[in-house]
Amino acid sequence: MSRNFFAIFTEARESASMAVTAIAAHKLRSALTLLGVLVGVFSIIVVMTAMRVLQSNIERQLSSLGSETFMVRKWPGTMFGISSGDYEKYWRRKNISMNDGKRLMEKISLPANIGIESTFWSGEIKTRYKTSAPLVRLYGETPGSFSAHNWNLAEGRLLMDADVDGTRNVCVLGSGLATNIFPNSSALDELIKVDGISYTVVGVLESKGGMAGGDQDNFVVVPLTTCLNRYGHWWRSLNILVQAQDRASYDATVEEVRGIMRIIRKVPPGKDDDFEIASNNSMIDQFKTFTQSVRIGVAIVSSIALLAAGIGIMNIMLVSVTERTREIGIRRAIGAKKRNIMVQFILEAIVLCEVGGAVGVIFGIIGGNLLALLMHLPPVIPVDSVVLGLVVCSFVGIIFGTYPAWKAANLDPIESLRYE
Repeated sequence: MSRNFFAIFTEARESASMAVTAIAAHKLRSALTLLGVLVGVFSIIVVMTAMRVLQSNIERQLSSLGSETFMVRKWPGTMFGISSGDYEKYWRRKNISMNDGKRLMEKISLPANIGIESTFWSGEIKTRYKTSAPLVRLYGETPGSFSAHNWNLAEGRLLMDADVDGTRNVCVLGSGLATNIFPNSSALDELIKVDGISYTVVGVLESKGGMAGGDQDNFVVVPLTTCLNRYGHWWRSLNILVQAQDRASYDATVEEVRGIMRIIRKVPPGKDDDFEIASNNSMIDQFKTFTQSVRIGVAIVSSIALLAAGIGIMNIMLVSVTERTREIGIRRAIGAKKRNIMVQFILEAIVLCEVGGAVGVIFGIIGGNLLALLMHLPPVIPVDSVVLGLVVCSFVGIIFGTYPAWKAANLDPIESLRYE
């Protein structure tokens, strides 16, 4: 058993070596042949890599929601796969206002926490010590948002209802920002300048660490009413964060919120909601629906490219068989069997495909990660797609290399030796 395995391994290794030598002897022809495989694999890998980058960005967004938390918003949680007709429908909806959020708080009974929020600004934060990088986000929040976001206090205090009611110029800093702009002292009671307005730091949050290429502790939280006064509220739709008490009451909480919001917004019976309830699961499902359509399209395009590449490989291999007829005759004359000839030519086709596939994988990963660079996210490598792409390359080599290999193996040894 072991001797047979060793013999097969040795034969395969020698055949692969001869295949590589044959490919290297015709560099230009080989390069043109593998170009089709390169394009097919590149189109698969670049899209799959870009999808993984987008997925990591969605996971970063989802990580900002606490456990058993969902969001009531005007727009869907993600905009993937939204048609122009759907976009117009969402755009025509009434904005979710501060009054909507307050009325929901008054009527609701099941949730553990409710917060109202919006993102207002992104830019530099200035202090008497230094200026931050121009990527700091400004959130307007109410006290209930902290628990819903899993924001825990490290020092000082969180925002209070009095801060919101009094539209105070106070703020709470994310841990990363506090360390950055106050490197040698505590941030408490210090003044920071956000978009030209001064705020007093009353608290600092615990660190949640960097994720998906950005520091998720790099933000400022200000009372929502203060932000609305500064940046306006007539055209702005707010988000309502709702945290259920536990997993068992989550579905009931969603339905209670939906029912009350329909009453608040005067949605007639039988009509669709004029708001969205976005949870981790709903956003993931929407993203999967979008990516499934994209993957089908990519699979079709890639299949056409690989089919064309396979036909090219078959043609080149047939030419190679004709050119190497005398070589085949010599090998048969010194004892090579038909099986040896077939293995050599099939391996040559596989090596051609794998080289093209490997180059396509490299360029695909680089191309897909350009999106990560633009979105300030970490690079990703879709290992499963890479493995699948290389396996498909092997199948292309086997399928389209079999006929030339069969033709080479069945050449008449005597006639082959006479071939000039």
